[in-house]
Amino acid sequence: MLIGLAGYLSGYDGTFLFEKPGDSYEHHSYMGMRGFCAFLGSWLIPFAYLTVLDLSKSFPAALLTAALLTFASSCFSDTGCLTLSQYILLDPILMFFIMAAMLSMVKYNSCADRPFSAPWWFWLSLTGISLAGALGVKFVGLFIILQVGLNTISDLWHLFGDLSLSLVTVGKHLTARILCLIVLPLVLYVTIFAVHVMVLNKSGPGDGFFSSAFQARLSGNSLHNASIPEHLAYGSVITVKNLRMAIGYLHSHRHLYPEGIGARQQQVTTYLHKDYNNLWIVKKHNTNTDPSSPVEFVRHGDIIRLEHMETTRNLHSHYHEAPLTRKHYQVTGYGINGTGDSNDFWRIEVVNRKFGNRIKVLRSRIRLIHLVTGCVLGSSGKILPKWGWEQLEVTCTPYLKETANSIWNIEDHINPKLPNISLDVLQPSFSEILLESHMVMIWGNNGLKPKDNEFTSKPWHWPINYQGLRFSGANDTDFRVYLLGNPVVWWLNLVSIVLYLLSGSVIAVAVQRGIQLPAELEGVLWDTLLRLCAWALASSPLGSRIHAVGILSLLLATAYSFYLFHPLAYGMIGPLAQEPESPMAGLRWLESWEF
Repeated sequence: MLIGLAGYLSGYDGTFLFEKPGDSYEHHSYMGMRGFCAFLGSWLIPFAYLTVLDLSKSFPAALLTAALLTFASSCFSDTGCLTLSQYILLDPILMFFIMAAMLSMVKYNSCADRPFSAPWWFWLSLTGISLAGALGVKFVGLFIILQVGLNTISDLWHLFGDLSLSLVTVGKHLTARILCLIVLPLVLYVTIFAVHVMVLNKSGPGDGFFSSAFQARLSGNSLHNASIPEHLAYGSVITVKNLRMAIGYLHSHRHLYPEGIGARQQQVTTYLHKDYNNLWIVKKHNTNTDPSSPVEFVRHGDIIRLEHMETTRNLHSHYHEAPLTRKHYQVTGYGINGTGDSNDFWRIEVVNRKFGNRIKVLRSRIRLIHLVTGCVLGSSGKILPKWGWEQLEVTCTPYLKETANSIWNIEDHINPKLPNISLDVLQPSFSEILLESHMVMIWGNNGLKPKDNEFTSKPWHWPINYQGLRFSGANDTDFRVYLLGNPVVWWLNLVSIVLYLLSGSVIAVAVQRGIQLPAELEGVLWDTLLRLCAWALASSPLGSRIHAVGILSLLLATAYSFYLFHPLAYGMIGPLAQEPESPMAGLRWLESWEF
């Protein structure tokens, strides 16, 4: 929403599709959105500086922290941060709110000696606002919520143990934190979602991720302000939608399953988008419906046949194993012009209904039981390979337990012989919209898997900077941008983690043994280590200079490393780094770096 607002205010008309990185913007106005993301990304530097300064009260420590994020006045020294912040991405916005929440938490902690003062309330409230922002950008914002939550629990525990405070005062502290860190973020988050729902009220290519009732509220959707026949009848043309969110519509197309994947018959899948290949004709299992005959309704327990409208093949199953899910049966399209065999017969059942009841469009939750094998039609939710157009697998499961994967409803319903009813009554409440949207996001995120031959990285690659990500360009004539963290900064982080654990252990032992350490030893890691060296060498001529020289050396090393690797973020052209004549050849320190 923030990116959209920036685009709206800067003249973007909303027509660019953002299909893949590297597409030309042509006449579209995009600078406002890129500038907005870069603006928020640039705030990480002062946020980091102020956070460390407040925690350590050490100017060199705060300066060094800021230097790890910036060089000169406006350039990120970490090429990874720079690359992410200069494009239209969620990452700089997410980092902005996370760092803002961290700074606000540190600030209200520093006001602990002035509880309930104006600054204390300001920083506590700003922490809650930042938490709502972080969670509103990505669910990974939950980690900063966890950080603030643990800090709050620790804070309240110490207050509870302070016998100079009355229980009433402790209760006030608890109430203030509940209001500012729980109620305020939730109210903001829900309010932002309410605006989101009001603004995004039009149909789009992602409608199929949502339930039929949700789609009925979207302008331009076939269900919006629509009137359709209420009860399913033989001869009707229908679409069948899976009740599990982000599964989509029962679908078929003229492509066959490849050799060695069950029977080489027509593929049946689920597809998340509206399509003519989602249309099926409901027929009696043993005869064709006479167009001139009276209307006959489909009832719970009837045995039916579903004929695919585009290809005239019947929905079919048999004892061949499904493509991806073991012990499930394959589902195919079979027959010619609706003529197949007994493996095309399905018993339609309405969940929790008695035999003989009519099937209601949209409202009835139905299951399709294969007559020969006794299995239930469903979708595993697994993504088929490229031969299946990366649509979702449909199977017939012998396990009869009712799950959302094997329950369907009739969505579109065309039958000119039947009267129509309005679908306005189906539109969901805001609470239902909020819940469904989040369930779709969670299931959609869980379903994200790399496609065939798609570039992937392992979780351990990123902490050690083993492999980067190509943002654009693949050869020596393209303008290439490569997402790779500044290796000097990233590897210094790894060394810092090890040194932190070692130094923390040594200092803890020293304190336990009664060794008197300098009182000013309260900075962050490198500042602390250099001060410790200066203290240990106080009698040496180097003692007074080692801290300043160490800090200056780290600053210069950070600046120089940015100078070396900045072309990765700003763009390269010419021979690839693996070529000896490339100006970047000497910087390919690892074979896995492909810039």
